Amino acid sequence: MEETSGHPLVVARHAAGKTMEEFVSGIHAAAARRNLRSGIDEARVRKWQRGVQPSEESQIYIAEALGWPADIVRADDWPNWLPLTANGVVPLGPHSSVPALREAQRTAMERRTFLTISSAALSALAADWAGGPAGALAQAHDGKPIAEDLVAFLENSTRHLAGLSTEQRQHTPALLDAHLATVTELLERGRYTPALGLRLHTLAASLSQTVAWHAFDLGRHTHASQSWVAGLHNAHAAGDHDMGAGLLGDLAYQAAWRRDHTTAASILGHALTRAENPAARCLLQLRLARTLAARGDRSERHSVLRALAAAEKHLNDAGAERPAWCAWVGAADLAVDSGQALLDLGDTARAHQLITEGERLLPTARDKTRGVFLAYRAASYLDLKEPEAAAAAATQSLLLARRIGAPRCVQLVDDLLPRFQSYARAQGVPELLQLAAA
Repeated sequence: MEETSGHPLVVARHAAGKTMEEFVSGIHAAAARRNLRSGIDEARVRKWQRGVQPSEESQIYIAEALGWPADIVRADDWPNWLPLTANGVVPLGPHSSVPALREAQRTAMERRTFLTISSAALSALAADWAGGPAGALAQAHDGKPIAEDLVAFLENSTRHLAGLSTEQRQHTPALLDAHLATVTELLERGRYTPALGLRLHTLAASLSQTVAWHAFDLGRHTHASQSWVAGLHNAHAAGDHDMGAGLLGDLAYQAAWRRDHTTAASILGHALTRAENPAARCLLQLRLARTLAARGDRSERHSVLRALAAAEKHLNDAGAERPAWCAWVGAADLAVDSGQALLDLGDTARAHQLITEGERLLPTARDKTRGVFLAYRAASYLDLKEPEAAAAAATQSLLLARRIGAPRCVQLVDDLLPRFQSYARAQGVPELLQLAAA
């Protein structure tokens, strides 16, 4: 019976690969490191697994016996602080959506930044999503009933926050976190109809995606990846293949940003197997082209051009009906991402034309993207050995990024600064370097 128990301590012990005997020995070793002796035995552990709460000292021993640092312990939140995975990924399953949300929230508390998700685990998660059926909606049969009005309020409020200007969205992370925490609590403890459950899972997926992008822009990569994974679980529960593909696409974008292009290409390949909306497929093909080109393997040129051609076709096929997460994809994105891919392939002149054209086509409402595009344009000017124009584009990008609160865009400009050093006397370059240092 103990081996099949769903108690978090059993799940955590199994995830760590510990037998009961090894776990108890680990507890004794944790006490011995403090010159103490522990009387904890298997019978005591079984009591914990039946609901008895260990002392704070015992919880510290438990954490170390499982291979985690002692500062992960929150004694007043037993057993919720226990890690449920060994590789950072909660497996997809019919009841995995809430645990994945909880794991992302715990990561946000800065207790689990050490728990990074391996490339192999991400690729395996993508493969599981691509190969399996949609998850069954988990029904909560007890707890307080949830009214449709409350869910509608959360949906409308979330849409309003997402619709704010880029400059104002930098002030919304705390509100979005609160909305997601509320939705998680409703899914876990509320009583709702299947229709409301579907809406709650869909809302949880959307909120998780938005929270992830905020975290990613701030360089909090572990929180971002866990939030995207949590969103994937909820899109899976809702049976929304396009949303699931989009969340995998975001995880692939993060992998590419960290220069893990092999993982990015693997994830995107799985995402494309189930994406249906043309706008969604366009975005995924653009990201695939970018990551294949960035690998620097000229033998993949044909694959890059094929992905770009597919993206263009899908964009032409895309109508007004698009998932919200990719409703913005347009000609500007096609031009700039195509240009960036060609830049990596060495077609500098054509790349520069496309990047410049895409920045011109971009709607004024997309300031953060404009900042990114300007940084790309600066890089293309540097490749053309035109430092004055590069400095002007980089300066615009940096000023815009600072105004709207976009650290990721600032990082793009910072990464270009060493390339300006050899042009220290060119027009605009000293001013750019001074601005970046301020």
